[in-house]
Amino acid sequence: MSNVDSLKVRSELLANNKKYTFFSLRKAALELNINLKELPNVIKIILENLLRKEDGKNVTLKSIKSLLNYCSDEENHDEILYYPSRVLMQDFTGVPAVVDLAAMRDAMKNKVLDPKKINPQIPVDLVIDHSVQVDKFGSSKSYAENIKLEFQRNNERYQFLKWGQESFENFRVIPPGKGICHQVNLEYLASVVSEVKTGGNDIAFFDTVVGTDSHTTMINGLAVLGWGVGGIEAEATMLGQPTSLLVPKVVGFKLTGKLSPGITATDMVLTITEILRKKNVVGKFVEFYGPALKHLSLFERATIANMAPEYGATCGYFPIDAEVIKYLDLTGRSKSQLALVEAYAKEQGAWWEHTDDDKMKFNEYVELDISQIQPCIAGPKRPQDKMLLSELKSKEGSRPGDGTLKDGDIVISAITSCTNTSNPYVLIGAGLVAKRAYDLGLKTKEWVKTSLAPGSQVVTEYLERSGLIYYLEKLGFYLVGYGCTTCIGNSGPLSEDIEKSIKENNLSVSAILSGNRNFEGRIHPLVKQNYLASPMLCVAFALVGTININILKEPIGIDKHGKEVFLHDIWPSDDEIKGVVNGIITKDMFTEKYKHILEGDDEWKKIHINKTTCYSWQDDSTYIKSPPFFESEIENSSIGNIEDARILAIFGDSVTTDHISPAGNISPNHTAGEYLLKKGVKQQDFNSFGSRRGNDEIMVRGTFANIRIKNKLANGKEGGFTQYFDKKGVGTPMTIYDASSKYISEKVPLVIFAGKEYGTGSSRDWAAKGTKLLGIKAVIAESFERIHRSNLIGMGVLPLQFVDNTLDNISLKGDETITLIGYNKVKPKGLIECQIKRNGAIINNFKLLSRIDTEIELDYFLNNGILNLVLKQLL
Repeated sequence: MSNVDSLKVRSELLANNKKYTFFSLRKAALELNINLKELPNVIKIILENLLRKEDGKNVTLKSIKSLLNYCSDEENHDEILYYPSRVLMQDFTGVPAVVDLAAMRDAMKNKVLDPKKINPQIPVDLVIDHSVQVDKFGSSKSYAENIKLEFQRNNERYQFLKWGQESFENFRVIPPGKGICHQVNLEYLASVVSEVKTGGNDIAFFDTVVGTDSHTTMINGLAVLGWGVGGIEAEATMLGQPTSLLVPKVVGFKLTGKLSPGITATDMVLTITEILRKKNVVGKFVEFYGPALKHLSLFERATIANMAPEYGATCGYFPIDAEVIKYLDLTGRSKSQLALVEAYAKEQGAWWEHTDDDKMKFNEYVELDISQIQPCIAGPKRPQDKMLLSELKSKEGSRPGDGTLKDGDIVISAITSCTNTSNPYVLIGAGLVAKRAYDLGLKTKEWVKTSLAPGSQVVTEYLERSGLIYYLEKLGFYLVGYGCTTCIGNSGPLSEDIEKSIKENNLSVSAILSGNRNFEGRIHPLVKQNYLASPMLCVAFALVGTININILKEPIGIDKHGKEVFLHDIWPSDDEIKGVVNGIITKDMFTEKYKHILEGDDEWKKIHINKTTCYSWQDDSTYIKSPPFFESEIENSSIGNIEDARILAIFGDSVTTDHISPAGNISPNHTAGEYLLKKGVKQQDFNSFGSRRGNDEIMVRGTFANIRIKNKLANGKEGGFTQYFDKKGVGTPMTIYDASSKYISEKVPLVIFAGKEYGTGSSRDWAAKGTKLLGIKAVIAESFERIHRSNLIGMGVLPLQFVDNTLDNISLKGDETITLIGYNKVKPKGLIECQIKRNGAIINNFKLLSRIDTEIELDYFLNNGILNLVLKQLL
């Protein structure tokens, strides 16, 4: 609530016979002499936030005017402080966040202060969705068996989260098996317009959210402004800290036309991803508008919004309109909520009217006629690498009948939870493809591991009501769980014969999935090629069993009468799909499935916890451990200078957060696996890196340890390897963790070098936390992805960017030492001198740009990270 309100913009709104106070954009526009119709909706939402939070200190009239200068031709580096209204978490990132909060309570207690001051200040919802793994598949028992294994592996984590729910205020946990955080957010949590009672008044405002998962942007499809942040930044937001933003550049993406028959939302989003990656929208806001929106369902909008991280944008926003109201009604939101959303949006000038489209002013413009989109997939390593189906050529010809595995064969076909399962058109479509294929006598190839992991229980409800689940199951697509499975590397093991064949023949096999991430080493350690596709194509390719086919022209199988079957023979029409969707999906599906969402099943109810203010850490736990991030003398922390640092690694372009901090399986030959074995943990109980993010000992050993990461100091060896250089510059090969440990014991600071797009991918806080714990003081790269750059600063690691050089033209060998002059006096967007020495002599000298972009980020860095700063303020 505004403490200053210098613009006198408070107003009143009547909706559904209830009176609300709100901060009027129309009044602000009059006072500031601006045309409200020219502002993109994302700017309107942030403007309302600033008007409501104006306090004369953090948010000022200057901040408001800086935002309204978003379209200036000059480079705008003004910082604004933004206050999201809620936080969304999933359990992989949520567990370490709650671990940090618990450790902060300990720090308060140790200072003889009230630990309850460490408490979320805004609503936080944590959805347990990242822990289910596809161990069992291909049977009606798969779901029950996977859930049983999930609880066995994760009981300690779940007990900890249940403690958090009981001990922290404003903190809810949605138990396992209910769906993924993005779809639960879309179908249940989001309000579009929120209200809160303050000082006897009901205040109405735009619903805004940050989430600890990159794909929080899916909610942009429902006209809620939200994006992914690191767990570190989310913790600070929970504790009342603002989110620091540079005034955003807004890219207007005009959509025209109408999708051609047979073209899916997946084809559309992969096309948009390719276009916007080439446009370079990293760090920018994308807002979709144009006449095509009249033809795009909320389900299709959510599909496009979901993949904003893949096209590089902070968000991919769609406006409030009649389609939003229709969806809110379908999903069981109250009539009073529907009335508030419509009345508020219209009063604030945020209700989409196509006639005003061309009045909006954007920094940049993109246009796409969606009628021109063609069927496609993306891969084999990046989501922006679109491939038209017509361009997929058969390299090997027809497969032999003996089942011998070959390069390009698909060993995993997964209808997985993110991106597509909020969209019933492609799910019903997949069911219809399966029905036609089954009726013709086609079968899934025996070497393909199939799975169905929907984003919510509503999906299986409508698949069951339509009768299509039967045909998906007949082709092997049995329900394996409700959660993020294959897309995050929880694909589970392949059969022993398949794994043996891949290893012995060094095969380059494939996976096809309906998710959004296909980085190398992510889906399964043995699968080198990963392709993103619609659920319908996942079914079709499972029938073929190889990616080496022109699936539009070549036969996909032989029917029971010996006749060749082509893709068009099993592809349903749009009208057929819409007929099923419109006939079976009803409001009661959503209200029934979400009625008891917080209760959990019997296994969840059995978990016993003691309600205490501070957590009782277990010394022998390999899952939950008090982290080492909070110094004993927090108030005295300071930043020193960096002299004669060693280079721990030199990486190339597009190093992802999966490369830096993998989420998948832990190998017994890995340093983390060796640690677990020494702790008495059996290999079958290793679980995954993602599930063990509450234990820093395991996670630091997993940092830079993806089996596909390529360090130029490792002499061509893939994986977490490097060379340790002694004082004479003599190198010894060893793991990155072991080299780091030696350097730390010798008090030698470390840096790493990288190429473009460093830190692309998931908003993985452990990619920054692990970097910190390895003793790395700075990351020097050609460019950074937004979230990881922010996370590094949030942990007190300095991101530095080449100015006039590239990684290649400085010709590093790895035995050099690095001195960063001005490291301890760094300024936002300031320059730092980098000296490269060999044997004590300077051999190169150049400038680096500090990628600390704002003053508040500087505060985080100088205080050794966000959480230490928050603790200082509380102390």
